Amino acid sequence: MTTDGQTAPAGPTGPASPDRPTLLVTLAGPDQPGVTAALFAACAGYPVEVLDIEQVVVRGRLVLAVLLTAPPDPTRVHKALRAVLGTVATDRGLELTIEQGLGDAAARASGRVRVTVLGSPLRPAAVAAVAGRVADTGANIDRIRRIARYPVTAVDFDVSGADPARLRLLLATEAAHQHVDIAVQSAGIHRYAQRLVVMDVDSTLVQGEVIEMLAEHAGCYEQVAAVTGRAMRGELDFESSLRERVALLAGVPATALDEVRAALKLTPGARTLVRTLRGLGYRFALVSGGFTQVIDPLAADLDIHYTAANTLEILDGRLTGRLLGAVVDRAGKAKALRTFAAEAGIPIANTVAIGDGANDLDMLAAAGLGVAFNAKPMVQAAADTAVTTPYLDSVAYLLGITRDEIEAASVAEGSD
Repeated sequence: MTTDGQTAPAGPTGPASPDRPTLLVTLAGPDQPGVTAALFAACAGYPVEVLDIEQVVVRGRLVLAVLLTAPPDPTRVHKALRAVLGTVATDRGLELTIEQGLGDAAARASGRVRVTVLGSPLRPAAVAAVAGRVADTGANIDRIRRIARYPVTAVDFDVSGADPARLRLLLATEAAHQHVDIAVQSAGIHRYAQRLVVMDVDSTLVQGEVIEMLAEHAGCYEQVAAVTGRAMRGELDFESSLRERVALLAGVPATALDEVRAALKLTPGARTLVRTLRGLGYRFALVSGGFTQVIDPLAADLDIHYTAANTLEILDGRLTGRLLGAVVDRAGKAKALRTFAAEAGIPIANTVAIGDGANDLDMLAAAGLGVAFNAKPMVQAAADTAVTTPYLDSVAYLLGITRDEIEAASVAEGSD
């Protein structure tokens, strides 16, 4: 019986049995209309079943592979089928190969992962390194396809029989050596479920740091930068450093927030990423150590669902140098991710966090997929994967979305 209660097709060993004789038919040569139809029309007159099909065209060159159950008569039917397929190949100037074997790829169904490689450029040595490390783990590459050709080249490898943890470790080392970005993710059905994408803002969604832009208005940029430096050296925790920097902004007109907001520049690809993934039903959140007075209007402009940030106190049209409410720090970002996931009804395994700094580490660790975007080395080392290109929409490739799909989604609304 099948899982839906219906009777499975009868057969001596079943179509997926590793012991069932099969034929692998391959046509290769110049692509042309009608090849696929002709091949299957030729097979239609024989007692065979289709178990698998793969077809790829690269710069006008076709490879079409079809896995069939072997016909019951090993002599007469085999000979006739080979003859008719040979005619199809000869008439179209294609090369035909037919290989006998047993079973299909069902035995390798376990340990399936998707390896995504981003390169700008993607060099042969990098592809060789990825394939070599897959082989080192005893896994097999079942399919390879290009999902983007610009502004970066992105390639997906479907891998079976893999130990994901070991493969991820090996490929992280290769990513650094080959100057490419590599992500290893489970190929399970959850990939097609709704996801929540949680993004940092400063130096991730937007270029630059909001507090430094405000400090320029206050004429205290150097003092603010000095406090930031102490925090980066571990002399201050995030909350202490934030409160000290905000105190330096006392007296700045609240209109400076409007000016900073207007001056913000989105990271290239940011609007495209949000628009494309929203069109697929994804939910979005901005989680920032910055300020609600800047983050909330930005979220409204991008149609972001959730936000969490700090709030500057304003009295009589000026900043007081104080914050209102609890500070959104490193732990607070991870807490916000979990809260928004619960509100959206999305499992943590289906969350994606994107950030660049130490303040994002807890959030990256909590998410189902943590992406370090143009991040500091320590953040890259801790995240599931890193994106080192300047284009935020490259993250979409890690989610299996192709460049063609991104462009199709952008046609009606324009691009970044």
